[in-house]
Amino acid sequence: MSSGVKAFEQYLSDALGSGRLAPGDRLPPERSWCEQFGISRGTVRRVLGRLRERGLITQVKGSGTFVTAAGQERVDDGKLYTSPAELMEARLLIEPLMPALIVKNANAHDFRSMEECLLRSEQAESVQEFERWDGELHRSFAVATHNSLFLHILELTNRVREEAEWGRLKRQSLTPERLRQYKDQHRAIYEALLNRDLNEARAQMQRHLEQIQSNLFDN
Repeated sequence: MSSGVKAFEQYLSDALGSGRLAPGDRLPPERSWCEQFGISRGTVRRVLGRLRERGLITQVKGSGTFVTAAGQERVDDGKLYTSPAELMEARLLIEPLMPALIVKNANAHDFRSMEECLLRSEQAESVQEFERWDGELHRSFAVATHNSLFLHILELTNRVREEAEWGRLKRQSLTPERLRQYKDQHRAIYEALLNRDLNEARAQMQRHLEQIQSNLFDN
């Protein structure tokens, strides 16, 4: 994640938590965030989209983006104190449950979002860029369940992935061969979901997560 994105997210978290952005306040337009933090409009929209999904802001077409009444009550310091090992244990229990709901509920827009994240991760030229789109791909799986609980869980997952310890382990474990394997596994998960093949999607998801866990902690 770039310094501009981190600064933007931290600014919003601090502003909501401190009350500088109070319930009912209108947020500046996307263009001003881009200029202030040196980030793209797409990045601004992704960050605001995550806040919207958490219920911290609301976006009204033609009017703008506003802080919700629940904003200050639900914002926190942005940190989740759990270890990478605990994260992987939880992911192995939770994420293989998602294919059943994806196969049942996913629509064409969901699959387009998955494919975009998949292509971006396949084209990544650095570990950091791959890790970013890897997280977004798994998040797109959660969105495709159309179950808000899974989405909240994956938001927490991505927050842990932004911590230094996860990044250190990933850099140490992610060889070019393993990176290729992860990309192949992502593609296999996506294809199984697209074909509404529940058993194959669940098996591929389980295999992928088990390999991540092994690569992180057994090498």
